[in-house]
Amino acid sequence: MALQAATQKMVAEFDYPASDVNKGVKEFLREMDEGLGETGTTMSQIPTYVTAVPNGKEKGLYLAVDLGGTNFRVCSIMLKGDTTFSLVQSKVAIPKELMVAKTSQELFSFLAKQIELFLEKHHNDHFEATVRRRRTASASEGYKDQEYFQLGFTFSFPVQQVGINKGYLIRWTKGFDIKDTVGKDVCSLLQDEINALQLPVKVAALVNDTVGTLMARSYTSPNRTSTLLGAIFGTGTNGAYVEKLDQVKKLSIGESSKDYDQTTGDMIINTEWGSFDNHLSALPNTPYDDALDKESNNPGIQMFEKRISGMFLGEILRRALLVLANNTEAAFCSDVDSSKNDIRSTASIGPNSTLYKQWGLDTSFLSVVVGDTTPTLKIVRQALEKDLDIDAASYEDAVTVKALAYAVGRRAARLSAVAIGAIVLKSHRLETDDVIDVGVDGSLVEYYPNFEEMIREALREIPEIGPMGERKIQIGIAKDGSGVGAALIAWSAAQRYSGSSDESNEAETPSDPTNPASNANVDTVADPNRRPSLGQKIKHSFRRSISGLLGKNDNEASPST
Repeated sequence: MALQAATQKMVAEFDYPASDVNKGVKEFLREMDEGLGETGTTMSQIPTYVTAVPNGKEKGLYLAVDLGGTNFRVCSIMLKGDTTFSLVQSKVAIPKELMVAKTSQELFSFLAKQIELFLEKHHNDHFEATVRRRRTASASEGYKDQEYFQLGFTFSFPVQQVGINKGYLIRWTKGFDIKDTVGKDVCSLLQDEINALQLPVKVAALVNDTVGTLMARSYTSPNRTSTLLGAIFGTGTNGAYVEKLDQVKKLSIGESSKDYDQTTGDMIINTEWGSFDNHLSALPNTPYDDALDKESNNPGIQMFEKRISGMFLGEILRRALLVLANNTEAAFCSDVDSSKNDIRSTASIGPNSTLYKQWGLDTSFLSVVVGDTTPTLKIVRQALEKDLDIDAASYEDAVTVKALAYAVGRRAARLSAVAIGAIVLKSHRLETDDVIDVGVDGSLVEYYPNFEEMIREALREIPEIGPMGERKIQIGIAKDGSGVGAALIAWSAAQRYSGSSDESNEAETPSDPTNPASNANVDTVADPNRRPSLGQKIKHSFRRSISGLLGKNDNEASPST
């Protein structure tokens, strides 16, 4: 009984009632407005200069590259104009010495080389030799923009973005440390090395993966519904949404580019909501949250993320279980097993258990535990033995672990509803739209049992939304924001550069539907030691109509959606 009482008390600490949800929504709305009006606010509300979202009719072949960590990915995406696409990609590891190179040129020339190798392998038959291409550049008519591949550059490091394809590196993270790059425009650095190789590629857009999630969802959304919000609930958490342009007051401040399409009246905003309520005026705070924050690498910031994202939920649960384990009266994992045990023995925690190690418990453990529906919670007890070296855990122990895992996850879902609900309310779409589309990605929404339903439960508790409004909110998975989403942002930028009002953009990008490598989900690895031959081999047929070529797609694999 002592363990049951201790468990109930601890579960109650993670309760996040309707009153707190609504308090959180009000504070979230306040910080959104604050961030739209000035820089240096708790929630950054970063303008992306992307002013249109796709509707599924877009067509064309685009490139996307993703530098998000220790790998570099190059993709080409064929948008088919019917909410489907096909994709081919390559991925290569970044050599460790380039992550700490002395100059920017060393890293970015390597990235440009991977683009060259990708084009040579997958689009060789549809380009003229680039040497020949450069000869036309000096002609009086110059070289037309539509004869370039438009490229979306996903760069997952802190940047100050001042235009759709312009952003200055603030600092490196994830093991990179090239001092020469800090303060420089990363799009220009990549474009310079692309130009040095004479590649027909234009860096059209600097992409945040959350913005890409919104774009990817809007393209593939059922019934071609315009997506309001793209959100990631995975290792980290963030959201990007469509805001009215006249609400983004800080666009008139500082170096912000004026070269963006103002005719749509909208702009996608990257909220960076992980830092919401760093001052803890509305967020819940338990002793486990407090200890986690103090021992983290960035105490006092990203307080919202530290209560929601997969990077932290396992650690919150570990700290709660450790408190129980140290409570001798509760007798967690230390009493004689109950009659429901498979064998009679005394439960024990191994001396080298990861229960005693910071970050020793992965958030995937929570999904496994909460999903156990066996009568004796056999899966929970097996997970305790496998992941925490807890031997012969009793049924009562397993009940405790499952209850706490559920409480931690439920709180995270209800906090997630604060962000979604606030953005839905700010959009005023409940008053005008039958369907409000939200695209989500990440391991929590995909794998944590009933995470979406727990979000919806909290949304219904917001009076301005209620049960009727909650039913209008359509939540769907959006995959590959850094690939497909980046390509769609390149599409958006291309419309601005070309001045075209044709949403399908059929004749303005190179097309390659006859290339067998264009089938969806092909994964090839570029060889960094391969000798370049693009200047002699790559040919183009830029002026061929994509609409005509799309009829030759009969032999393609089923498109990704």
